[in-house]
Amino acid sequence: MLSFNKTYTLPFKFSIPNYTQDFLDQTSVFKRWTKFFKRYLYIVFKGQKNLEVFSILPTHKNILWINISAPSLGDSLMDLSSRIMLKGRNVDLFTDKKNAHIYMDDHIFVNIYTELADINDSKYDLVIVDSYSSRSINIKSKIAQTTRFFGMFGYYNGPEVNRVLFSFHQMNHLLGYVRSEDEVNASAKASMSISKEDQEIVKQISLPDNYIAIVLGGEWDYRTYNNWGKVIGQILASDKQTNFVFIGSANAKDKAKEFLNQFSEANIFNCVAKYSFNQTAQIIQKAKILLCCDGGLMHAANAVATPIVPLFARLTSKMQLTDVITAFPLFDKEDVNNIPVNDVLGEYYKASNYVDNHPQGE
Repeated sequence: MLSFNKTYTLPFKFSIPNYTQDFLDQTSVFKRWTKFFKRYLYIVFKGQKNLEVFSILPTHKNILWINISAPSLGDSLMDLSSRIMLKGRNVDLFTDKKNAHIYMDDHIFVNIYTELADINDSKYDLVIVDSYSSRSINIKSKIAQTTRFFGMFGYYNGPEVNRVLFSFHQMNHLLGYVRSEDEVNASAKASMSISKEDQEIVKQISLPDNYIAIVLGGEWDYRTYNNWGKVIGQILASDKQTNFVFIGSANAKDKAKEFLNQFSEANIFNCVAKYSFNQTAQIIQKAKILLCCDGGLMHAANAVATPIVPLFARLTSKMQLTDVITAFPLFDKEDVNNIPVNDVLGEYYKASNYVDNHPQGE
């Protein structure tokens, strides 16, 4: 019980961007301790306490990774980003049904599971658990009752962190610091594998060779930019031949229709809510630049190495991006809609100039 500081202390020796002090200032000790105590007791109750380990050994060849605590697509890509450090081992994934499709053709995960009954626990010699939430521990105890495990976040709970850097530095720690701090920071990013089938589907769309992709809509109002129309208008005023591709989920359908009517003579291709997440990632991969707010498709762009002009609110770019990502970010402490259109245009032209002088692959 003396390990209460694990709930807010980074579990590795290197520092990463975090809002730990803000969390400690805003959350009472009693509330934090109560959550920790409940999780500790649940692990004991489920018979898992003595199975916890703190390193990945060369003998750990067959691994099951349980990633169920953060079901958003973006969080999933960030939290699982360090799987590339397990290359050469047999790694399976148990995850939420809404995320499973992202990894069906993955470069690391061999099998993807969403149902407990489909898993043969006898083949694993180690289980990775995303956090020590009661849900994750319950699933672990049902899948592999006697198999040793460790937690990526473990008891760490509450403080906001850069999730990609947390994932990589924690994995590096568990592997015995096989990479230096600089080596981790220089390589840490999300990754995706897009199947040949999905690539072919996107090829059949017959998109132009050169286009700007824009993510419309959003799940949260403070992360949904309402001035993309003004941005598009200003870009077209400078170059009427600019090609745009709209992407996003179903909540962007009305906005896409509005812009298609508003810019009826422009070269706009509407792909909103028409393709899967991986297919949309392929559309992003082919784009010159992606204009977006913080969200799952921004992380997809990072995974496929497309330069981005991302708009952030409340969480700064340091909390969401890493050194290897080509980004021209903007930030407001409350709402992305407080970011002026001229500032967005300024970063767009910086990004465009960068791309023109750094052809893809350089």
